[in-house]
Amino acid sequence: MKYSRILLKLSGESLSGSGNQGISDTVLNEYAKQVIDVLNKGCEVAIVIGGGNIFRGLSGTESGFDRLKGDQMGMLATVINSLALESAICRLGAKARVFTSIRMEPVGELYNRDRVVEAMKNNTVCILSGGTGNPFFTTDTAAALRAVEIGASVLLKGTRVDGVYTSDPEKDSTAEKFNKISFEEVINRRLKVMDSTAFTMCRENNMPLVVFDMNKPGNLIKLIEGKTIGTLVSN
Repeated sequence: MKYSRILLKLSGESLSGSGNQGISDTVLNEYAKQVIDVLNKGCEVAIVIGGGNIFRGLSGTESGFDRLKGDQMGMLATVINSLALESAICRLGAKARVFTSIRMEPVGELYNRDRVVEAMKNNTVCILSGGTGNPFFTTDTAAALRAVEIGASVLLKGTRVDGVYTSDPEKDSTAEKFNKISFEEVINRRLKVMDSTAFTMCRENNMPLVVFDMNKPGNLIKLIEGKTIGTLVSN
């Protein structure tokens, strides 16, 4: 097994499946199954999920929401998604726990690094919700921060695209995929992998990042076994 402890970042939009909003039971169960597969291999798993399928703070400001309030609404959206994934994992027979970056008992336990690491060692999937707990920071940044805090072997960003390309493959048919690329080259090429704050945190803390297609069943377990899936970004 190549990675013994992972931080998996999932987008909220991906949970909606073919729809634009809400949560798809099919996608939710498929994600839960993939997570349980790697858990059963002995890999420790923490997860950060976005909330874009319910509410996006930044786009909410375009509708007249105050940015601070919009971001707080976005944080709550991530908690809803986290509770849904926790339920799906537990329903399939594994253990999962939601931690929140802001105090929300009994919805979830307040995030504490040591408690999260202890729970992961006890074969429990730890779902870290609420972003960083602060406005103006994305869930990408929360994922990078938590990955560094818990000492993850790698930050895995599950998307609908199977890696990092020279340009957007959904818009440019000539775009070429990288199997491996350095943080430096991503910056020089101005490739959009994560937001700059998250990306800088990974780079400065030597946290390798893998961008891969989470919607293809089996990709997650292949990744932790060391197969070349997606794109590896590292120093």
